[in-house]
Amino acid sequence: MNLVSSLRQSVGKYLQFRHYSMHLTEVVKQLNSLAPTSLAESWDNVGLLVEPYTKKEVEVMLLTNDLTEEVMDEAEERGADFILSYHPPVFRPLKSITSKAWKERIVARCLEKGIAIYSPHTCYDALEGGVNDWLIQAFGGEEVTPLQPSTSSPKHSHQVCVAVSSESEVSALVEMFTTHLDQFHSFIRNDKCVEVLCTERTLPTITNLVSSSGNASSLQLTITKLEKVPIGGHGMGRKCKIVHSMTIRESVNRVKSHLGLPHIRLALAHGKKLDSVIRSVAVCAGSGASVLRGACADLWLTGEMSHHEVLDANHQGATVILTDHSNSERGFLKTLQPQLLNLLDQKVEVLVSEKDRDPLEIV
Repeated sequence: MNLVSSLRQSVGKYLQFRHYSMHLTEVVKQLNSLAPTSLAESWDNVGLLVEPYTKKEVEVMLLTNDLTEEVMDEAEERGADFILSYHPPVFRPLKSITSKAWKERIVARCLEKGIAIYSPHTCYDALEGGVNDWLIQAFGGEEVTPLQPSTSSPKHSHQVCVAVSSESEVSALVEMFTTHLDQFHSFIRNDKCVEVLCTERTLPTITNLVSSSGNASSLQLTITKLEKVPIGGHGMGRKCKIVHSMTIRESVNRVKSHLGLPHIRLALAHGKKLDSVIRSVAVCAGSGASVLRGACADLWLTGEMSHHEVLDANHQGATVILTDHSNSERGFLKTLQPQLLNLLDQKVEVLVSEKDRDPLEIV
């Protein structure tokens, strides 16, 4: 058998084995069902970022923390047609797609090769069972809760209550509101008042209607701003209590083991030593100073903080462990891999990048 025939036979067996795939729209739908994009921070750029024009079937998905050119080479070599990049490679608006800048080159290559790019970023940070829940598992703590709970915006932003003195006034108000407001407004009526749920945009219309009614002088108007509702279990950062007595030295070793790192950076709290005991921990993957600020915990774990943020934390009684940014996130991908295989009904091969790494290392 010559080389060409051997290759054809090998490819034939490979294609026969690899007959599963899933349409791109269904893959995105399933990913969004796992971690809705509504969980993301307002400043973030998440979801499907690059969509090929023609190639829509997904057979191989590559998971990476950062989509660098080295990872892009790997994606092509391993036959990926979908890249889930935790950090969004397209964050700021692109004014052009050329070969001059590395991010533009990656987008151009993906479009040319028919490779989709999806980024979950802060959706996975906030997700219950996501990056921060994985990160805090290093300590085996209990009573794990988000530092900043996620919230859902209510359909209506304000409640307008108009107190009345007679049933005829109730009927008149309801008729007026029904005539001038659309079907998306919600009315509640009783013998003493009429309540209307509305958005901030239509609030002036409602107050003007009330003030212009014939009996406005006898009406009492109360406006209440509706707050966002916390979403249980989801949110930025995590905090937990330590079940069994643990020293700072032991916590350092646990972090190294959990993240697979030979070295981390440590800043002891004022007056503390390596053998000092900790009873609570707060974590935030990535750059966590803004989330950790104000957290009442003996130990903070995050990827990076500025010099002055570390000093502030130490003098507020918190020992700080820094792992470098992406080292606090990357290990989650191995936990995510089997979840995605099941989520996609084993129809898509899910791989974890072998080239992805933090750009910084201690030498």
